[in-house]
Parts: sequence; C-alpha cells; structure tokens
Amino acid sequence: MSETTGTFLVTETDAESAVLRDVETGQVHALAQQSDPALESGEVLTATIRPVPPMEVTWELVETEDRRTVEVIDSDLSPTRQAEELAAGKPPGEVIREEREGSGEIHVVTVPDGEAEQAARDVLEDEETIARAARLDAARVEVRTGEGFVNVRYLPD
Repeated sequence: MSETTGTFLVTETDAESAVLRDVETGQVHALAQQSDPALESGEVLTATIRPVPPMEVTWELVETEDRRTVEVIDSDLSPTRQAEELAAGKPPGEVIREEREGSGEIHVVTVPDGEAEQAARDVLEDEETIARAARLDAARVEVRTGEGFVNVRYLPD
C-alpha cells in the first residue's frame, strides 16, 4: 500500500490511537499511535497517511495540512423562506439538496408532522453530519426545524 491524502473525520480516540474515516470513500484507517498534540473525536483533518510496515494494517500520519472542527448548532431560528418553499407539498421522507449562493448547501428533510424535533436531534448527533460538512468544506452546520421538515444548512467560514 502507499500513502493516501484526503479529508478524514476522527471517529474515535484514546490515549494511544485514533480511528480516521475518509469522508469521500468511507474507508476506515486505524492510526498506530496518536499524534502530538492528540487528536479529538469529531475533528476533521486534511492529511496524508501511510501504512505502518511490516503488516500494513495500521496507519501513521505523515503530514497534516489542515486540522479543524465543524461547529454543529441547534438553531432556534426559524427555517428560511427558501427551506419552507422547498418542503412545501413534499411527502415525508424526501431529501432536497440546494447549493447556497456562494458556497455550502442547504438540505431540507421532510418528516411526518410532530417528528421534526426528534429528526433534528438525530441530525445533530449523527457523525455523518460532520463528515458531510467536511466534504462540502463547511465550517458550520445549522439545524432548524419547521412544521414537517428539518432544515440543515452547511455554511462556510
């Protein structure tokens, strides 16, 4: 195997090791040892990693180009008019994705009436929300609820 460069979500850590998931491919990489300073679960790395010989089942960080966290916010603001329009008339279970003007994306997920708050909590707790933000190069995720839908906004710096 050879070096791999990409964007990784740190999914688990302990004092000696960490687990990275490539946000593009979903491939999981166990780091043989923690870096200094130690990685934290939920961080996003743009980095180069390589397998550790001789068995090449664990990996090591070669270079870290960028290291950041994505802020995930449970917003008490109302959904945008655009999100309301995207959700209007859609049955539960629809996912609508729209590019934001500039950069980022807006996702609207329609849910059965009365289930928007629980759906929003699920989005807030799902590590895939951070992985998706990393793929979109978003620095912040805002989650808003409306009647019968959840509005997830992936925003730049």
